[in-house]
Amino acid sequence: MYGAIEFYNTCRKHEVKPIIGLEAYIAPRGMKMKEGKIDADYHHLTLLAKNYQGYQNLMKLTTIANTEGFYYKPRLDLEVLNEYHDGLIALSGCPRGQVPRSLKNSEQAGEAALAEHLKIFGTENFFLELQRNSLHDEELQPNELLIALGNKMGVRQVATQDCHYLHKEDAEAQDVLVCVGTGRSVDEPNRLDMRGHDLSLSTPEEMIAKFADVPEAIKSTQIIANQVDIEIPINQRYFAHIPLPEGITPEQELTNQTNQRAKEVYANKGGVTKEIQERIDYELNIINQKGFAVYFLMVADIVAGAHQLGALTNTRGSAAGSIVGYLLNISAIDPLEYQLPFERFLTLSRPTPPDVDLDIADDRRDEVIGWIADRYGHDKVAQIITFGTMKARAVVRDVGRALAVPYGKCDRIAKMIPLGKQGFTMTLDKAIDQNPELAEIYKTDAETKRIIDIAKKLEGCVRHASIHAAALAITPTPLTDYTPLQVEPDGNRLITQYDMYALDVGADGNAIGVVKMDLLGIRNLSILEAAIKLVKIRHNIEINPNKLPLDDSKTYQLLSEGHTFGVFQLGSSGITRHLKELRPSSIFDISAMIALYRPGPMGIIPEYIARKRNPSLVKFFDERMKDYLARSLGLLVYQDDVLLTAIEIAGYTWEEADKLRKAMGKKIPAEMAKQKVKFIDGCIQNGMSSTKAAELFTLIEPFAAYGVNKAHAASYSQVSYQTAYMKANYTVEFMAALMSAESGDEDKIFAAFEECRNLGIQVLPPDVTESYGGFTVIDENTIRFGLRAIKNLGSDVIRKIIDCHKAGITFESLEDFLTKSYSKNFNKKSWEALVKAGALDKFGDRAVLLASTDRVLDFLREHFKNDNSGQTSLFGKSFQIGKLQLQPASPIPPDDVLKFEKEHLGLFVSGHPLDRYNEVTKDFTRIFTINESMDNRTIEIAGIITKAKRTVTKKNDPMAFATFEDKSGSVELLIFPKVMPQAVGYLDGDGAVSYTHL
Repeated sequence: MYGAIEFYNTCRKHEVKPIIGLEAYIAPRGMKMKEGKIDADYHHLTLLAKNYQGYQNLMKLTTIANTEGFYYKPRLDLEVLNEYHDGLIALSGCPRGQVPRSLKNSEQAGEAALAEHLKIFGTENFFLELQRNSLHDEELQPNELLIALGNKMGVRQVATQDCHYLHKEDAEAQDVLVCVGTGRSVDEPNRLDMRGHDLSLSTPEEMIAKFADVPEAIKSTQIIANQVDIEIPINQRYFAHIPLPEGITPEQELTNQTNQRAKEVYANKGGVTKEIQERIDYELNIINQKGFAVYFLMVADIVAGAHQLGALTNTRGSAAGSIVGYLLNISAIDPLEYQLPFERFLTLSRPTPPDVDLDIADDRRDEVIGWIADRYGHDKVAQIITFGTMKARAVVRDVGRALAVPYGKCDRIAKMIPLGKQGFTMTLDKAIDQNPELAEIYKTDAETKRIIDIAKKLEGCVRHASIHAAALAITPTPLTDYTPLQVEPDGNRLITQYDMYALDVGADGNAIGVVKMDLLGIRNLSILEAAIKLVKIRHNIEINPNKLPLDDSKTYQLLSEGHTFGVFQLGSSGITRHLKELRPSSIFDISAMIALYRPGPMGIIPEYIARKRNPSLVKFFDERMKDYLARSLGLLVYQDDVLLTAIEIAGYTWEEADKLRKAMGKKIPAEMAKQKVKFIDGCIQNGMSSTKAAELFTLIEPFAAYGVNKAHAASYSQVSYQTAYMKANYTVEFMAALMSAESGDEDKIFAAFEECRNLGIQVLPPDVTESYGGFTVIDENTIRFGLRAIKNLGSDVIRKIIDCHKAGITFESLEDFLTKSYSKNFNKKSWEALVKAGALDKFGDRAVLLASTDRVLDFLREHFKNDNSGQTSLFGKSFQIGKLQLQPASPIPPDDVLKFEKEHLGLFVSGHPLDRYNEVTKDFTRIFTINESMDNRTIEIAGIITKAKRTVTKKNDPMAFATFEDKSGSVELLIFPKVMPQAVGYLDGDGAVSYTHL
């Protein structure tokens, strides 16, 4: 039912009666039966909603089919249909329906099947489907038998059509879409192929002609349409139920909590001043008038729940502009201190509900969602689905693949399609208009034209479904009152079938009205949380990140010196360069840099830096702008600055300023022309010359579409500062936390390893006597790899080792380790992973340990053979065992040691294959320093090939893709045929050193 709401709204817009339904799969033996191929078969049945009750039953049936009845496909059975049939009309289905299939077997079987359905729906609400889609219809749908059966049993027939696309000329595009979905090409035999049938939408005239011999089947379509009268409530407000004291309204509770918290928060800040109280009263008046008190209470409750679990949160977007949100701990930003306008978040005139976006440590998100489900009801909480559509570049590649066009050609065509600007989707038609080269090959190359013509028809189609990264639906009654549910693709969590545009009025003005909660997992908050825990463990210091001093000199020194690796929002080379020039000295500098470092305002950065360094350069376009641009050094930095300019200088209201923002964002020429006239006229009426007014509009016009709202930048600057503070003051803890969080990403671990080297921190291989799951701090200058970073080491083995550490159990010898930490899942692969990663170096040479693999496994089998479960008690069980005798062996060559580390840890730890060439390569370019400014320059680098994938060109010439790595980083290489003869030795050289000129 994914598109039901969009379909409903579109029909209403065009004054067409919407008929909402679905094709159900009916399990012959019952939906609870799930055995082998016999239960993989199913019948089809068409279900239509007559009224709102029928629509709600469709949502419940869809949910049941996708949860209780799922077996290869979502399935129902007649028993559950009998329970939820009210308000539904049923049609007997396509040729795979139970009635037509039974009728093909015998008249008696057909009658019995029909009788089963009539018992549920009655003759008033059940119709026999007649279909005529091709020359061989009778082989598929037994129309004549169905007509006879209907006449005999008094059941009406209805003319229907198996329709998969709109127009006949869309058949090829639909066939390609099937191939894309199934991963096949159009030329492959034995694939799903419907090209032999006309599955386009027939016109009324065509349908009448097809069923001229059974006109009553045509009349039945009108009978069904007349029976349908469905009204879905749209644009409602469905808030979760919040427990309140008896006799207290949500508005009273919100007011009481806010004022009480104000006394507590401002007790040591001079108390609740007149300015503070006026802001509180102003916001509460708007919130309560709009009916959003319960929403604020719900969000505050969720944030409090997350904090009870020890999870860090942060508020994104304009919500940080609310003092009510600040006092309820929803946000850590005091909007008065940061001069944040509440109106950017909510006004009396704004029709959409408020939208609080919460960031949360990404490794705690599922835990917090579980808490929310426990709190509000598991039947009332679900994550929201999202749909990935076929965008211009992707659809060209998909179509080309389905047509079996060589990848290289499809890739070249796709790369000719310009990337869309922020907020503006690039289409194939726009791409052809904007790129003459693409337009030319579209005109001159028949294969390219075919690809693009088909791609145009598929552009925008849904390609896949997944879970929205943040959105969560919370409802006052069971979710199936508002949306059908299903199990997530490739998972087991329950998600909505309606996306946020169908559910949330804030996302779309014609939605149901389920208020979504955005809860986005942020890796940097996980790192921050883990670093804080390490500080507590090592130094017994409690750190509240929201109460850090904002004037820490070490933090600003770290940013000014460019040590920004791992710092939230400030880690890229581009923004780091600007920070070194800026030398930030306040949280407001960080906020401004976050806001400016993006398309549009980025060009202002040099001027901002110049004014920061030389305050005499600060000036204001108009003195009236000084009140809100003083901290921005007279420059437009935030989107709010544009809106306040429209309000203060051009006389806009907040509602009008919001319309200006949206118009600039959408760049609609006609609307922009109107806004320009209004803005300039307003400036003139407020005492500005027409020339200067036009100049001011030109200044703000390109900015509003890309500018960041001030509250968002302020919130992000807090997390940026917090991560920078932890790195500056607790460096080893921060880096250990960062490496633990990124342990699944080899490239990021590589970069973190290099950063540790730059910071003077030694990163050692794992050690079973010291390492925990994550990277482990040994001392102020040393970090050990965590056990979870070792590839091919099972989670159960890791858990047993960690349990020993937590219990204070030490490993005095290899035998001690093997017996005390034994897991039934410990095997040859586990042993070799530990040895090759260096985790057992304290117990012997790696060569000896590897040579002793069989002896170790025999030792374990011998000493645990009497344990029925195959594993020993972890703590305290004593065995009378013989001493393990290790097998002598020659040392492993140093290069092989490094190779093993790379294989099991993702990087070289105890050394690097390039170490022996340090003197030769000391003046070479390092990969980490390569940037766009080096284009068309010859540089010399030294490295090794760590990965290589051979392939051939269209002409069957050999070429390769390779990963080339030095001590500072890695880069992807494309090795063309002309240099393959020289490169082959390095590709096969097992990590041989290569000197390369680029």
